[in-house]
Amino acid sequence: MSLIKSISGIRGTIGGRPGEGLSPLDIVRFTAAYALWAGKASTKNSRRIVVGRDARMSGDMVFQLVSGTLMGMGYEVVDIGLATTPTTELAVTELGADGGIILTASHNPAQWNALKLLDEHGEFLTKEQGQFVLDTAAAEDFEFAPVENLGRLTTNKSMTLRHIDLVVGLKLVDAEAIRKAGFKVAIDCVNSVGGVVLPSLLKALGVETVVELHCTPNGRFPHNPEPLPEHLTDIADLMREGRADVGFVVDPDVDRLAIVCEDGSMFGEEYTLVSVADYVLKHTPGNTVSNLSSTRALSDVTLRHGGTYTAAAVGEVNVVAAMKATKAVIGGEGNGGVIYPESHYGRDALVGIALFLSHLAHSGKKVSELRAEYPSYYIDKQKMTLDPTVDVDAILTKVAAAYATEKVNTIDGVKIDFPDKWVQLRKSNTEPIIRIYSEAATKAKAEALTKEIARFIN
Repeated sequence: MSLIKSISGIRGTIGGRPGEGLSPLDIVRFTAAYALWAGKASTKNSRRIVVGRDARMSGDMVFQLVSGTLMGMGYEVVDIGLATTPTTELAVTELGADGGIILTASHNPAQWNALKLLDEHGEFLTKEQGQFVLDTAAAEDFEFAPVENLGRLTTNKSMTLRHIDLVVGLKLVDAEAIRKAGFKVAIDCVNSVGGVVLPSLLKALGVETVVELHCTPNGRFPHNPEPLPEHLTDIADLMREGRADVGFVVDPDVDRLAIVCEDGSMFGEEYTLVSVADYVLKHTPGNTVSNLSSTRALSDVTLRHGGTYTAAAVGEVNVVAAMKATKAVIGGEGNGGVIYPESHYGRDALVGIALFLSHLAHSGKKVSELRAEYPSYYIDKQKMTLDPTVDVDAILTKVAAAYATEKVNTIDGVKIDFPDKWVQLRKSNTEPIIRIYSEAATKAKAEALTKEIARFIN
């Protein structure tokens, strides 16, 4: 059993004793604490909370608990049904709600579920806001409404179509060019909500041929749901057979996008954002943002278009804050997360697909040819397990001092930028480990840099 409480929500395996897994009691405590926060923080005072969920097998049970608790706190609950994370984010503002809760454990396996928390802007909570919810839940410092003030449950199943309409209507989405290109598109939706949304999106974009893999939204994931190359053998085989021009893979809540080339090779999840940013910057020059653990290829592309690149601390809320501060026209994370402010400030695979297909249609190239246009880097991701008594902060300080002649960033662990490579060290808040991410032009160089830092730590 596992239960992880953080400022962005609560996540755990279903079942077990309270406090050890994601039990009904934990769900109720956390939902009530969030409801109290929303009532204090929202300027709308609509007493309305949007709830959407992915297709996990535990989704109905968790929804019943969450909706009942919100009604018990005096809120109208707007059930938008099976919905992606970005759809739920958009629904908060579209419906004038005080906030929203997304029932999804993102890329975690089927036995997991989670509550992701949104503010009145459909954006994730800040560190301070999330800490209030955690403290309130721990203290059970909330009070349920009397019978005359109980909330109610309403349904609104139109938000997915509304989301698709908004995506197709974006000024840089060229549905006519996509239609004329006659793309054959393969999709792997890991038997979650993407299986409902992506076929409709592609039809609206003018794609007539869609090859569907794992699109039954029953929550029975046919493979590890994190869209990494080692998990995508089915769609890679399909592409090698020549059955499609491009393949798209999403995680269970459809905020991450991986792309597969026509020859079955991986476009690379780091390059989802790079390619979309290239297209956006060609038409709307400006600044970009990604987190410190993302490829420097985004910086290269941004500089080529005359913009300024900014690196933010890891975490979507940190990327969004940096995007607002720098007025970035595009940003996101290297895990396939595209954030396009013209739509909304949240990772959105629907937006990523629409912009990428527009880019591909205008380029007249194959997907593999488009990928070859971008600087090629390799990221090595490792972790070191330490003795629990070790002072990890002291280690990070010594690493930063040892490489002080290089460009050192300490906003999120320690990142050392060399002229032709970089390495980042981040400590875990839940276990005695240091994560080491290195990027260089080749796998061998990236792995050598990781080993160099590991030797220093040892």
